[in-house]
Amino acid sequence: MRIGLIGYGAWGQQHAAAIERLPGLELAAIATPSEGSRSMASARHGQARVLADYRDLLSLPDIEMVDIVAPNTLHAQMAEAALAAGKHVLLEKPIGISAAECDRLIAAEVTSGKRLSAGHELRLSSQWGLVQSEIAAGRIGEPRHVSVGLFRNAYRPGASGWRTDPARVGSWSLEETVHFFDLALWYLGELSGSAMVQAVGTPNENSPELYETLCTQIRFDSGRTAAINHTTGGFGHTQWAEVIGSEGSIRTEWNGRMDRDEAPNFQFRIRPKNFPFERGVNEFEEIVIASSGELVELERQLALTAEAFRESRTLVSAKEARKSVILCLAAEEAVTMQQPVSVTL
Repeated sequence: MRIGLIGYGAWGQQHAAAIERLPGLELAAIATPSEGSRSMASARHGQARVLADYRDLLSLPDIEMVDIVAPNTLHAQMAEAALAAGKHVLLEKPIGISAAECDRLIAAEVTSGKRLSAGHELRLSSQWGLVQSEIAAGRIGEPRHVSVGLFRNAYRPGASGWRTDPARVGSWSLEETVHFFDLALWYLGELSGSAMVQAVGTPNENSPELYETLCTQIRFDSGRTAAINHTTGGFGHTQWAEVIGSEGSIRTEWNGRMDRDEAPNFQFRIRPKNFPFERGVNEFEEIVIASSGELVELERQLALTAEAFRESRTLVSAKEARKSVILCLAAEEAVTMQQPVSVTL
């Protein structure tokens, strides 16, 4: 499958390298507005056409799939244009920075007859995806509560400082916490209905609209609950997830020097139903995971997304991805208004 990549920042470069490693995929074109990035892309990917304007990439008739890795506020408009040009789309999260953008994108996919898959690669992880597999297998009974958290160092500013600019990043919850809302929805099986969202946060000193720390609590109308905690005021990169079920529980953690650490530490522990529990001696079962990390997950996402597109299906639909955006926006509204916010998924 011939792929056109839009965006060649630090993460876009990882996408490009992963595409080139995968059999059956060809990096045919790269679009980036930065002259320096274009020079770098040309030097590294001699077989790919390197363009300044993404619309020129979309006009290439031999591009079958477009991979969009651009600042958040550009996601929806670029994806709409790619669908209109007759391309399948892998779109980095968030798929939009408002409900209206998400809705337009959902409608554009239907009209185009092509497929769009949202970049929630944690679902494909041997670690974070295993949580869902264990829940689906009934190992902890019915999931009742999910807690997902991240303690990390400050964000890299990104090209031209876009990640620290509210006008281009949207918000830091949409930048990364959106992954955790997606996991909570997935683990709890909350696909519809309503929820009450409340949140507290600490604004970033340089950009008060961006919350350095955001702590969100959600109660779904089913009675299930979730807690999402995220700080960029820490050090290293530590992420964890906990699921409390009616008959057992799961805790898993990933720890690295940074988000793209190639030699992280991670663990996966479960107390399944009917486990011969003995306090302090035999409290959990440990599952060994061969590898975990966003670089591994990225490569798997690209391979499986291309396979899904060949079969005219998607991995994470725009309708599903919209729900996590809605929860992010509700959390931001709740922290700003200092009162709970009700949402419909």
